[in-house]
Amino acid sequence: MPFPISADKIETRHYINGEFSESSDKATFQLASPYSHEKIADVCEATVEDTNRAVAAAKAAFPAWSALDPTTRGGYLKKLAELIVANHQELAQLDAMSMGRPVSSYFDAFASAGYFEHYAQAGLSALGTTSLNTPGFVNMTFRQPIGPVAAIIPWNIPVMMFGMKVAPAVAAGCTVVLKSSEKAPLSSAKLASLAHQAGFPKGVINVLSGHGTPSGSTLSSHMDIRLVNFTGSTATGRKIQQAAASSNLKKVVLELGGKSPALIFPDADIAKAAADTVGSLQLLSGQACIANSRIYVHESVAPQFKEAFKNLFRGAKKGDPLLPETQQGPQADAIQFERVKAYLKAASEGKGKLELGGQATQVDGKGFFIEPTIYSDLPEDEKAQKEEVFGPFVSINTFKTEAEAIEKANDTEYGLYASVYTRDISRALRVAKAFESGTVGINATSPTYAQDMPFGGYKGSGQGREGVGYSLDEYLEHKTVLIKLEDNA
Repeated sequence: MPFPISADKIETRHYINGEFSESSDKATFQLASPYSHEKIADVCEATVEDTNRAVAAAKAAFPAWSALDPTTRGGYLKKLAELIVANHQELAQLDAMSMGRPVSSYFDAFASAGYFEHYAQAGLSALGTTSLNTPGFVNMTFRQPIGPVAAIIPWNIPVMMFGMKVAPAVAAGCTVVLKSSEKAPLSSAKLASLAHQAGFPKGVINVLSGHGTPSGSTLSSHMDIRLVNFTGSTATGRKIQQAAASSNLKKVVLELGGKSPALIFPDADIAKAAADTVGSLQLLSGQACIANSRIYVHESVAPQFKEAFKNLFRGAKKGDPLLPETQQGPQADAIQFERVKAYLKAASEGKGKLELGGQATQVDGKGFFIEPTIYSDLPEDEKAQKEEVFGPFVSINTFKTEAEAIEKANDTEYGLYASVYTRDISRALRVAKAFESGTVGINATSPTYAQDMPFGGYKGSGQGREGVGYSLDEYLEHKTVLIKLEDNA
């Protein structure tokens, strides 16, 4: 296939009721490359009318889709999984073009296909229970799809998120309206074309592009949507929950922000801890909610750790995300670029010590690049220490005792991912138990995860859980059926 993809080959329309269509008012928004700053395409902006039309299509398709047996539904999912893998290269290029994700680090299509492959078989696990514990009754529960649902996905890993949210929903028998992010709409539109190619019936999968207002807010408050599954910022998650509560009390699953801590104890493998934590910060140019953006190192090994960390962190090759040698791409767009710069400015005006970077930069005069940045001794109450920066920015502070380290790690409104490095298994498990976090890595950190384990957050990092073996339940209702037996006359 061409490299990169030519503009006339890129799909930019909505996919509603089995057809691609422009916005009802012909409205578009411009998508530009975060590397070259050149225009990529004009992408359709979903209106309230477009969103309502997509929901109506999902609602109309729901009875027939939910009535199919899971094996029949699974056949469509399996076909889509095959198509996603076959189009891995194009999906990688689309995300590199739109939000700067280096193709060198792109595994997302395989992860997304993995969800569709799993849920192609998992629909048969939607089983109820029976009980004879009530005298004179045989009682049972049904597990039934909740209805039409909405998925609102982020821009940093859109292909993976498409699979994580759409696959269990349609496997459960639900129909879906997915809204992609305005920063990375191209890969979702491509996935819509692959779903069409896989033969999904009209209205089962609908894909909109556009901003949170009006399409995202319309989905959140729509009376015919029974669940919203959202991944993104905590601020937006609050708005979605408020809209859900003020409309039809739809179910809300939220995977939100993070300020993930990593604790490094004196007996840790320092070289491994440094390599792992650098890798976490380099992923997506720091634009990941699970990035270990706060590192706490025991004071006795802090100089050794910081030196190892610096040597690795400064070495990432910045450049065109379409080139296979690029390790660090640009920030996703001008908004993200300015956001990170504001945190750099705040940190520079604070009491911490700049150890590395601290500046915006360009490559060959191009790109929204941020130098890999390290601050040490950043006060715990400073803005850059408390809030999610979403860039290649890390603070490295020290601690004296285990209790102090845990207290500092938990002193945040977030609780998504936390890590501890130590060879002492008792200490590792004590710390893991004490962390206020949905996921804990022991001698490992993000993006390490397990597909068959639940993923989600404590506190302001969200509610509900996703993952193989867990997501399906979010899309199923429990119904109790009470069967009165006739007396034996």
